Amino acid sequence: MFGKILYISDNVAHVQNLNSGNETADLMNLHVIFESNDQRILGEITEIDAETIKIRFLGEYQNGRYVNGVLRKPLLSSTIRVINTDELLALVGEYSQDSFVLGQSAIYKQFTVCPNINDLFSNHLCIFGNSGSGKSCGVSRIIQNIFQNKYAAAKNANFFFFDAYGEYKNAFCKLQEINNEYSYKFITTNPQEESDERLAIPVNLLTLDDYALLLQANTHTQLPILEKTLKLARIFATDTEESHSYKNHLIAKALIAILFSSETTAQKKNEIFTIIETCHTPEFNFDTTIQGLGYTRSFSECFEIDSNGYFGESVLITEYILSFVNEDLENLEPDPEAYYTLKDYSKALEFCLIGEGFLHNDTLVDEASILRVRINTIANGIVGTYFVGDKYVSNTEFIDNLKSINGRKAQIININLEDIDDVYAKVIVKIFSKFLFEYAKGLKDRASMPFHLFLEEAHRYIQKDTDTFLLGYNIFDRIAKEGRKYGVLLDIISQRPVEISETVIAQCSNFLIFKMTHPLDIKYIEEMLPNMSSDVMEKLKTLQPGTCVAFGTAFKIPMICRLEMPNPTPYSSSCDVSNCWHQNITVVDTTSTQNNMPNVEEPPVNPNSEFTSTVVNVPGVTDASMSNS
Repeated sequence: MFGKILYISDNVAHVQNLNSGNETADLMNLHVIFESNDQRILGEITEIDAETIKIRFLGEYQNGRYVNGVLRKPLLSSTIRVINTDELLALVGEYSQDSFVLGQSAIYKQFTVCPNINDLFSNHLCIFGNSGSGKSCGVSRIIQNIFQNKYAAAKNANFFFFDAYGEYKNAFCKLQEINNEYSYKFITTNPQEESDERLAIPVNLLTLDDYALLLQANTHTQLPILEKTLKLARIFATDTEESHSYKNHLIAKALIAILFSSETTAQKKNEIFTIIETCHTPEFNFDTTIQGLGYTRSFSECFEIDSNGYFGESVLITEYILSFVNEDLENLEPDPEAYYTLKDYSKALEFCLIGEGFLHNDTLVDEASILRVRINTIANGIVGTYFVGDKYVSNTEFIDNLKSINGRKAQIININLEDIDDVYAKVIVKIFSKFLFEYAKGLKDRASMPFHLFLEEAHRYIQKDTDTFLLGYNIFDRIAKEGRKYGVLLDIISQRPVEISETVIAQCSNFLIFKMTHPLDIKYIEEMLPNMSSDVMEKLKTLQPGTCVAFGTAFKIPMICRLEMPNPTPYSSSCDVSNCWHQNITVVDTTSTQNNMPNVEEPPVNPNSEFTSTVVNVPGVTDASMSNS
């Protein structure tokens, strides 16, 4: 079958071809062994012509184990043979409690690829492929195979799916039928079934960084505003006498600053009334009664301007306001277990904006106005309903509750984000990721509870953001760099790898690449894999749906693997246009509705026309040209 080694150049052996034409065609991509004395070197057939076979060196077998890379080239006198069963099993792996079935080898169809669980899932994983290439079905099949392992039950698994389109519910909802110890949890913004849980993020867990992301802060001058607002929201949440006095103190200081400013009386009145309109208490509102010597005035009456252009009760109102100034309250610290809502945070922002440094500072006012609009939009919109503040919840309590359902451990937690705009979906995914990372870092036994974060359409979330510039870090970059040692692993699913943060991709150790055709994506993958043969790279463009190229630390060599269809499948199939067009459709009777509609004068109808619809004249189209219609 193989003749002698003619010569060796770089990492390729040129071998004499002794095969006939039909036999030669079956050799492409097969693996062979160069054997001599105690040396066994693995090679892959990459190119064949009538006279020679080119074989690229991959690694060698040492003491029964396969090791990537070749230190010594084979001897020219080496015997060349096709890889045997034992050697092939060392490459594809064997099915056990420490491995799982990924799929069938596309080259060696009688063998299944069984990667080691630790090798694959103890590191970050990337799953790339075009739309329709089988990514969602492939991921579903992988997870189903893990839980269907006949040798061991993955009862302590923690798979968090951030589901961009609600695809995975159908694939995992019957998880308990595999094993009664398994449970599946579905969290969504729009619960439809009794078992569905509504998305609810405790507001008290949000930090300065979270608010900066949520409100899309883009300058460093906005961070002190958000930080001060956060402190005020926590202080005001307790509703104690001290917190009430602090509100009056803030209002009083703002009013005094205006009263003693160089503005005209009319301008002072407008500014004071603007503050009282947004920030008011029983002691500071338009109807507050202020006691004078033998008479009373309402708060608003004290600011009536007399004939001399001054406030008629300037002395009375000044003394009244000064009575609420208490500088000791500036050191008041919030209750660490305070809880509040986004609307409370929005109100606290108003108090923050009347503080020192904001009045007559147009730059800060403009920066703050953007934040004010955004927090009000969120707090009073649908996104605000996903953030709850009815009770205090610690991060430990939140995560413990997140990974359980009805008192049972949930192995798969599916968070459906299909109804959320991309801007807010990205923030929510970052918030969840940070909560999980902090939880894992706080465990007494490091990496004792692995969390796998499956990010569907990851290019929507893991982007080259300004987080690092603004906050000093990006949560996905941080998890990519540090998460492995704490057991927080990223499983990135995307159709556009070039749009994902390079920092994150650089930390990924394993890749499953389905069909890809975009030149930039192909080039990107090729640069990541200098040892990948050009033949395999070409196959990426023509892979069948459900077939992938698997490589990384979990795979001895790059392998083409065909995954079975999951059962049940995710909601990721293409629209059946033909069936939709041809199926019978029930016509809804709208006669009763039309009878109740107001009379509308209809356009005149040409009595010579057999159609009653409006005729549209199309330039260049004559009656004659339509005669065959």
